[in-house]
Amino acid sequence: MKFKPIEEINSMLEKIASPMGIEIVEIECNERAGALTVYIETEAGVDLDTCEKFHNAIFDPIDELDPSYGEPYTLNVSSPGLDRPFKTFRDFERNLNKEVELKLYAPLKGKKFLQGFLRAFDDNTVTVELEKEEVKIPRNKIAKINKAIKFD
Repeated sequence: MKFKPIEEINSMLEKIASPMGIEIVEIECNERAGALTVYIETEAGVDLDTCEKFHNAIFDPIDELDPSYGEPYTLNVSSPGLDRPFKTFRDFERNLNKEVELKLYAPLKGKKFLQGFLRAFDDNTVTVELEKEEVKIPRNKIAKINKAIKFD
């Protein structure tokens, strides 16, 4: 099964998401499973009600777009998950000055896993405050960076 280009699907969905205060984080087309999954985020987080409301809002418009060229498909709307790696500029921007976890390809100061506060970023580096010291880490040395997960 083939899907239309993600950019085309995203363009149509953004027109619905933006007025609802929803950000489309990622769109995944699984051609083998015949599934289109839209990952969303809001400032307040995403719960089941948010997913349901957005799913209902896009159901008819996305069918009109016909993303699978007439083939049957499953439409899913989901939260990106707590430990989703940062992929976009907006992911980094949203988490500026928040606690993050980093997994590195090679040890830095003897550690491959770091936890600190994201203080700055650009296309090439990420600056993280680790134990009151700011450290610039080249992005190509980072295997994964995501929001720190705290359980009370």
